[in-house]
Amino acid sequence: MPTWREAITTALYGSHGFYVTGGTPVPAAHFRTSAQSGAPFARAVLELLHRVDRQLGHPDRLDLVDLGAGGGELLTAVHQLTGTTDGPLAARLRLTGVDLAPRPAGLPHPVGWRTAPPTEACGVLVATEWLDNVPLDLAVRHGDDLHYVLVDPATGAQRPGGVLADADAAWLARWWPPLADGASAELGRSRDEAWAAAVRTLRRGVAVAVDYGHRYAERPATGTLTGFRAGRSVAPVPDGSCDITAHVAIDSVAAAGATAAAGAGGAAAAGAAPPVLRRQRDVLPALGVSGGRPPLALAGTDPRGYLAALSAAGTATELTDPYGLGGHWWLIQPVGADIDTGSLLA
Repeated sequence: MPTWREAITTALYGSHGFYVTGGTPVPAAHFRTSAQSGAPFARAVLELLHRVDRQLGHPDRLDLVDLGAGGGELLTAVHQLTGTTDGPLAARLRLTGVDLAPRPAGLPHPVGWRTAPPTEACGVLVATEWLDNVPLDLAVRHGDDLHYVLVDPATGAQRPGGVLADADAAWLARWWPPLADGASAELGRSRDEAWAAAVRTLRRGVAVAVDYGHRYAERPATGTLTGFRAGRSVAPVPDGSCDITAHVAIDSVAAAGATAAAGAGGAAAAGAAPPVLRRQRDVLPALGVSGGRPPLALAGTDPRGYLAALSAAGTATELTDPYGLGGHWWLIQPVGADIDTGSLLA
């Protein structure tokens, strides 16, 4: 039997994996993320991009990299917004989607599509619900020993496997509360490494991870590993028929990203500001996303505009709902000594 990390990797990203087989649009056919919500979230990302652009001194080329781009919804919306309101920025902007799935049909031609992030990017890298799909292992304590959890990909049945490697045991000791006998934990070391690698692709700018997560004092005793199919939570059976996800140890990821940022740009990065951790319900209003209802008088003078504004307000309310998408963490990691995170969300 494989470990959970091995099984998830095959189930999601193997030759017949859930995310790479094409056909039915994934992930939009199975669950809704902030990146799929259209203009309100795209406007927030675009506003952040503007603020980073000013701090970078308006470079000749400005990157927006969407890591785990799915159906390309975020980049499509940003492309549409810049085409109508940001002529000067649009001329400098390079939009790049990164995903193992094939390029989505209908993606605007100027949007690039890759299986790995471009290197030496200057601007903003955003990963919306990407880290929670980075495969991870589970560990279980038996007496004095910590073991990997093995899983049957066809049924989801589990049993203890080999003793943890030193690196995973060290991660568990640092980032997870002590386990009682028989208790298990989700090992986030693979997410730390994935995020650090993403941060290192930036030359200057900010890397942003938006995801479900928890910090040390809030680690879930019963775990968060679950499956999703067609909008419903299902048993996490890694047979390729459903999404497999687990919440992110966001404090551990933040520490790994900060270490990566300190080395990403050489001496210039050594003075990089520390990462910012905020809830989405607090970040989006700071970036201009409001759930306020448009004035009723607009319905009489511009009915179509009123309906569009009403729809946007409804989406903004969804995005800032503290019990839903608004509960997501935003991890904002600056790369380069000239990024002032304090003013990014002011």
